[in-house]
Amino acid sequence: MLKGNQTWVFESKPVVLSSAAVGGPFEAKGALSNDFDLLHGDIWLGQDSFEKAEKKLLEEACETAIEKANMKKEDIQFFLSGDLMNQIISSSFTARTLGTPYLGIFGACSSSMEGLALGSLLIDSKSAQYVLAGASSHNASVEKQFRYPTEYGSQKPPTAQWTVTGAGAALLSNRGEGPKITSATIGRVVDMGISDPFNMGSAMAPAAVDTIEAHFRDLNIKPSYYDVIATGDLGKIGHKIAGDLLIDHGLKIPEKIFTDCGILIYKDDQPVIAGGSGCGCSATVTYGHFINRMKKGELKRILVVATGALLSPLSYQQKESIPCIAHAVSIEMEEEV
Repeated sequence: MLKGNQTWVFESKPVVLSSAAVGGPFEAKGALSNDFDLLHGDIWLGQDSFEKAEKKLLEEACETAIEKANMKKEDIQFFLSGDLMNQIISSSFTARTLGTPYLGIFGACSSSMEGLALGSLLIDSKSAQYVLAGASSHNASVEKQFRYPTEYGSQKPPTAQWTVTGAGAALLSNRGEGPKITSATIGRVVDMGISDPFNMGSAMAPAAVDTIEAHFRDLNIKPSYYDVIATGDLGKIGHKIAGDLLIDHGLKIPEKIFTDCGILIYKDDQPVIAGGSGCGCSATVTYGHFINRMKKGELKRILVVATGALLSPLSYQQKESIPCIAHAVSIEMEEEV
């Protein structure tokens, strides 16, 4: 059901039957390492290219989520996924492995919540009973495509972020036990004229603010409704900008509940500059860390606002600015009677 201008309210409350997070060696040293189902000690994952390594990350996340639900890949009716590679090859090649009806999506780093929102819509509309939503990124493959190969050892400014090597997947159903997807606010494209690919947090912050405001306006609720409101990968700089913009717009979110996946995933002493980013950032933190905390009873209601910069290497070379978007999904644990 559409409520307001851009929010879906899911009356059937699709269930997250299971979820999985897979990461690389840098994530294994991070602050949330205990929340990953599988961690690799080698960024190559035994493959002969970084792109193939990313595909394997996503395959493992999907297979793990399916196994945790005691199901088979043949039981899944639709697979929704996105990544940052040209033509979303990580997702498409994973769909080839799964052999499941597939809808490829691209929202850049917002793809995790875009997939979760669309998957929930399929469940809520009775168009499917089991939907798998995933997203992935790989530090080396993304750096090679959008910036400079890591082998170049290029210097980065303080605004730059570290792309997460990881993949996350969630298995949704119209029945079963687990966290429920209650609503999703679909973002608008916001472009503030920033064109620096090493300053993604600043570029994406206004889009996050726009979606957060729309969510509370459409549902007529206050930030205190949630235990956690987490942006996707604004990092330290973008997160600060988003907080300031929200205050300027008259919407103050308490610091104790307002956080960012790109800040949470790594430790302070890791050289990630402004924080984590990439499709795998919000995917692994949500499907690993946050879902685990919900199942432990530590969190009851969370809002994940995944942010994405919709640029390409070609648009950057043509001196285009960076259009950005954010999609918000609310996940809740129902009170036990």
